[in-house]
Amino acid sequence: MADGASERTPGVKLIFATAIAFLLSVPLFMTWFLVNDRAEQSRFAASSITEGWSGPQVLTGPLLVIPYRTEVAETVTENGRQVTHSHEVWQKLTLSPEASEIATQVRPELRRRSIYEVVVYEAEMTGQARFAMPADLARLGLDVRQMDLARAELRFGLSDPRGLGANPSVVADGQPLRLQPGGAQSAPGFLAWIDAGALAGRPIQIDYRYAFRGTGSLGLAPRAGDTLWHVHAPWPSPSFQGSFLPLERRIDAQGFDATYRVGNLALGQPIATLGDDPPATAGDPGPVGASNAGASTAPAQISLLQVVDLYDQVNRASKYGFLFIGFTFLAFLMFDIIGGVRVSPVEYLLVGASLILFFVLLLALAEVIGFFLAYLIAAGAITLLNTAYSAAVLKSWRRAGMIGALLAGLYAVLYVLLSLEDYALLIGSVLLFLVLGAVMYATRNLNWGGEAAA
Repeated sequence: MADGASERTPGVKLIFATAIAFLLSVPLFMTWFLVNDRAEQSRFAASSITEGWSGPQVLTGPLLVIPYRTEVAETVTENGRQVTHSHEVWQKLTLSPEASEIATQVRPELRRRSIYEVVVYEAEMTGQARFAMPADLARLGLDVRQMDLARAELRFGLSDPRGLGANPSVVADGQPLRLQPGGAQSAPGFLAWIDAGALAGRPIQIDYRYAFRGTGSLGLAPRAGDTLWHVHAPWPSPSFQGSFLPLERRIDAQGFDATYRVGNLALGQPIATLGDDPPATAGDPGPVGASNAGASTAPAQISLLQVVDLYDQVNRASKYGFLFIGFTFLAFLMFDIIGGVRVSPVEYLLVGASLILFFVLLLALAEVIGFFLAYLIAAGAITLLNTAYSAAVLKSWRRAGMIGALLAGLYAVLYVLLSLEDYALLIGSVLLFLVLGAVMYATRNLNWGGEAAA
């Protein structure tokens, strides 16, 4: 007597294979969680590596902050009557340079701890800035005679001042200035007290140089009327981000050069603002066109990316897991219902488990030997494993060779999809169309319900 399995119709076999594929979605989802967990652990390890270094840096300045006297009216109630008193207070004017030219030389390196690594860098900043008294100062209700130019402050911003190198140099009109730690509360950095009396009659030239270090990225919050920033680094994979992109850039295997040019009209900020305006160090822009002192501009940002983010690559690869399971199960199903080779649910389950194991192997190996080599080893191991197992299941090495060729082709296509992310949807859609067409052709005369022919 024939057993129950031999009496299953092709449609029932398809339902069984589909049910097992859905069952395998549970370990596949767990693989995604594993990748995210390892990525989070990598970020934690990176932060511990750079704990004594410094974080991503955003640079600002110089800005000239000048105290001035002004009359303030205050209305109070005395003996039931409103009385207005006037008194003199000190406030501050923040002056941005008319022109600022900056050059930054960056020296990146990889720091490692166990299997984890992070990009850190040392850099040297040199620059020139020219300050001049605005011709339209009167529109702010100010006069030079109200200002105490001898008590001006020249401020530089560094988002993580732990990274500031030793012996920075600031020279004003040929005179070295003594530097002090500090700045505004929300914008750490350093400053110099400067007698800016000459500013009443002519521009002041500021020359500065300082070294700093950081992690991952560096940026500039431009504030001058005309900012020119040139950056050079021997790093082949930068990512240009932020509100401003380079006017010119060159990227090759030896590194990159980038040149930014930003004017204050693009910044939406005047040269002179009332208030103690700290250098902008955050990437969060203030209101467009805002005139308040707290408004800041998102910086021009350069991230020093690693050539391959293995966790991102593995995460993207694992999202194609259903395609691997579907195509492989489809091949076994065709051998079952057309070739007459019975494939049991347990055999489907074991093959599907091996396909999911590929992504775990890929993650584990990539953390140690890199993504490309890990991909070759994991794909080769799973292909050989399933080919050998298929020879026993399908009772033929020729059929097993077809399964092995299918898997090798799928792994090759997956690597192409990972390499050509912009065309992944197009390639995947065409592949699915071709496979669907082949299945429809192969099963065009198949009696899925198993009904007897009329």
